Parts: sequence; structure tokens; C-alpha cells
Amino acid sequence: MTVLTRRDFAKLTGATAATLSLGGLLAGCASDEASKPAEGEANGSGEAPSQVIVSMTTGSEPAAGFDPMVSWGCGEHVHEPLIQSTLITTTTELEFANDLATSYECSEDGMTWTFTVRDDVKFTDGVPLTARDVAFTINGILNSEASECDMSMVREAVATDDATVVVHMEKPFNALLYTLAVVGIVPEHAYGDAYGDNPIGSGRYLLEQWDKGQQVILKANPDYYGPAPKIERVVAVFMEEDASLAAAQSGQVDVAYTSATFADKLPGGYDLLNCASVDSRGISLPVIPSGGTKTDEKGEAAAGNDVTCDLAVRQAINYGVDRDKMIDNVLNGYGTVAYSVGDGMPWSSPDMKCSTDGALAKKLLDDGGWAVGSDGIREKDGKRAAFNLYYSASDTVRQAIASEFANQMKELGIEVAIKGASWDDLYPHQFTDPVVWGWGTNAPTETYNLFYSKGTGNYACYENATTDAYLDEALAQPKVEDSFELWQKAQWDGQTGIAPQGAAPWVWFANIDHLYFAKENLKVAEQKPHPHGHGWSLVNNVDQWSWA
Repeated sequence: MTVLTRRDFAKLTGATAATLSLGGLLAGCASDEASKPAEGEANGSGEAPSQVIVSMTTGSEPAAGFDPMVSWGCGEHVHEPLIQSTLITTTTELEFANDLATSYECSEDGMTWTFTVRDDVKFTDGVPLTARDVAFTINGILNSEASECDMSMVREAVATDDATVVVHMEKPFNALLYTLAVVGIVPEHAYGDAYGDNPIGSGRYLLEQWDKGQQVILKANPDYYGPAPKIERVVAVFMEEDASLAAAQSGQVDVAYTSATFADKLPGGYDLLNCASVDSRGISLPVIPSGGTKTDEKGEAAAGNDVTCDLAVRQAINYGVDRDKMIDNVLNGYGTVAYSVGDGMPWSSPDMKCSTDGALAKKLLDDGGWAVGSDGIREKDGKRAAFNLYYSASDTVRQAIASEFANQMKELGIEVAIKGASWDDLYPHQFTDPVVWGWGTNAPTETYNLFYSKGTGNYACYENATTDAYLDEALAQPKVEDSFELWQKAQWDGQTGIAPQGAAPWVWFANIDHLYFAKENLKVAEQKPHPHGHGWSLVNNVDQWSWA
């Protein structure tokens, strides 16, 4: 099959269009396709169509397939796995609700979690799902070097019988529930190296077809234990941003992801679907001087930056950036100002907020010994206030953020050279240079990942024993809601923390709205705040969507 590109869609007005259209791709998707109504048409009984076609970013296609032991659902872009069931899930209000679990409890010391599993669930091959499959999945993630799911806080899971699984912890970690809400349970009897390509699950949908590099087709699981999905077939097509726009303009998709860059190009017959997010955009500012090293899962890497290691520079950047102007100039208003990775969430701290104050920013630099040179760029001890800023070259929004940031910093006397790069070329700079990142989930663990000394996303190389202690204590609380004040203290306790008036290891700009072109007669169910990633999180509840 031909990979769909913007050029392909432009050919839709030509004589060869039919062979390149999405309709052509979908014509042979399933043996019963002829009995399915075309999008926008009713079937013979007068019922509305029950298929949706959704465009997603090319990065939304799971490289390792639909395997929760690697990254499906619980990887960088967290979402409900659809094909597999989870022990628990979260509501639109981000409260926990049971899925496979009928009940759960945590010991007072936080070291043992006990889950009772329902007994009426079968995998799509007809084999009953039991607590042993739950234990197998959790232990499999623990023992998988390829897993993107952080289960390092777990020692082991043990099925004491078919209906009970006990999770023994390495240390108290109440945010385990957030992780389990996106971990799909796989069958012990049918799991192997090829599972990602041929997944067997017990979720709302099963995999009907996967044309790698192009599309995935899911169909409703006829034996699902919950309410039958209203949408019987979900087609996800993977394409670049401009091709997604072209697909909507030609009417070939029902929902097309877009960004603030293209939001004003609303195609006829579509509404602009604006989903609030906790998808934060910010820049890491390495806090140690160059010449250091840092070890992550890929090994030892160079670390440190001789400009951003100066506290005066980091604080000045935080106070000197105009976030409102950033949203207006870059996001066309489609976003909200952000001061942290979790703004608006119960664990976010009001002390992270800092109003734009150019005069204060310049004073911080002056007092820090950064004098303005003849070319307008500051210097200190022969070192220019200049650094590179990396961004993903394929992301138009991050490019625009980098450009706007560089323009604003020049007014403070800081020179920023922006560098677009592929992720392969960008990652070698993750600990040495500022980078435009996207982060955010519906869980407080993002703060832990970014600011704990050994956090998996600690690109700023920030280490503080007080901050670590607050984070450990927060995770040790028996109830998640009892931890929120400690998460806030880790950000600022009045004397220390990651706030702009403190160590300021990052500067945050905005939570970007997740934008989609959606057909006018499609009713998309109420959405949770979207985490980072412009893809599968939208269809968390696709089973509840409907056509008017």
C-alpha cells in the first residue's frame, strides 16, 4: 500500500486519486466491510454509522506493537490501552474507578497492595482472566528491559488465588494506582515475542488490522464484559501534521489532529474540538557547569552548561519571559499559562507562579555580575550569556516556542541560538543544553520524574536532599489525597525547592490545548484533561462516542 502523505492527498482531484485515498485503503479492511455503511450514511435499518476514522501523529503508532509490557498504554504518552483491560481506571474527574478490580486496599505502611479481581472476564481467545494474569503482567514489566513503564517501586506481584493479587513494594509509592490505570493485563498462556503484533486482551476492542506505517483498525470486542461500545470500529491513521489537515480538508477522516499553527484552517463540515490538557511546554536549564556527567538508562553522558548553571540566569529567565505573549504569538490563544508541569492539579503549588517582571530579571542579572556588552549581550568573567536551545525539528509549535523565547531573551541581554534536530540528534544534548520539552500526565509522578535526584527526566541535573525527602514522604502517604501538601512543599517550602524564586531548574510556558477537527455530526464524549501526546488519549472513551 502507498503511504499517505500531503502530496497524496493533493492528488485526490486527479485521475489516480482513488488508488491513494483513505477510502481505497479501507476498502479491504475486513471481510464484512461491504455490510458496513460508509461514513455519514445510515445502514439499512436506519441506524447511524458506527465507525470513526481518526488521524494521529506518526509518533502515536506503537513501535513495539500493542504490548503493555513494552509501552502500549503505559509508555511516554499514557492512555487507556483499549485492547486490554486495566485493574482500575480514572474518571473524567480523575477519580479512581474499578475495572478488573472489584476492590483494593493498601497496608498502613504502604508496602502491600491487595486487589480482588472480578471472575466474569475472558480473553478474546475464550480463556478466563484471573489474578494470575495480573501478577504475570506486573512481574513481566518488572523483568523487561524494554519496558517504558516505571515499576521500579514494586518488588513483586503474587496471585494468592484466582481472584486475589498482592503487590509487594520496594518502598511506599501511593501513585502506583495512576500507573495501574494504564497498564493493560496480558494473558500468561498466550504471551510471547510476537504478542505486540497479535495482541490478545479482554478490553473494549480487539485488533482487526495493522498496516504498519499507515493505519490501525480496532473492532468492538463482542464478548466484552462491560457495556457494548457504541462505536464498533475505530480506524487510526498515522500522518504528519500537514497531511492530517489535508485529510480533513478532503473529508476523509472524521477527526483530524491539528495544532494552533493550523487551527484557523477549519474545513467545511467540521467543528474545532478543543480539549484541555496538562500537556506542558517548558525548557530544562542544566544547573551544573559543563564537564560533568550523568548516567541514565542509556549509559553515561556529558552534562552541564556554563551559562544556565548560574542561578541568576535561571531566575532571570523565569521572571523575564512573557508567557501571555508566548501563548498569543505561538499558540494563537489555544493554551493556558503554565508555571509548572502540573498547573491546576491538586498537587501543584501556587508558589510556582511568577508574574512577568523584566525589570526584576535585569536586576537579577546585574546583581549576578552579568554586564551588558557592546553588542547588547551580557558577559561575566569573559563568558557570554549565550547558549543553544534544541527542539524537535518536526514539531512546528516547539519551533515557534523556541523562536519566541529567543526573541524575548534578547531583550534581557541573553543570546539564544535555536537548533532544530531529530530526536536521535537531540538526545545527546539533553543534559548539556536547554531543550524544549513536552511533559504532563494526570498524575503527580511527573514532578517526581523531573525533579527527584534520580528521576528519569531530570535533564536539569537538579539534586536536592530536601526536595527528595518531600517527594519520598509524599509517595509514602497511605492515601493519595494526603500527599498533595508534600508535593507542594517539594516545589517550594519557603526556603528551598524548584520554584522560580528557588533553584529554578526549568522555565515553563503553557499547557497547550489539544486541538482536533471533528465532523459536525460526531458527538465526542466528555474528555479527561489530556496528558502529553496528541494521539490515543483522545479515544480513551471512543466506545462512548456516537453519530448524530
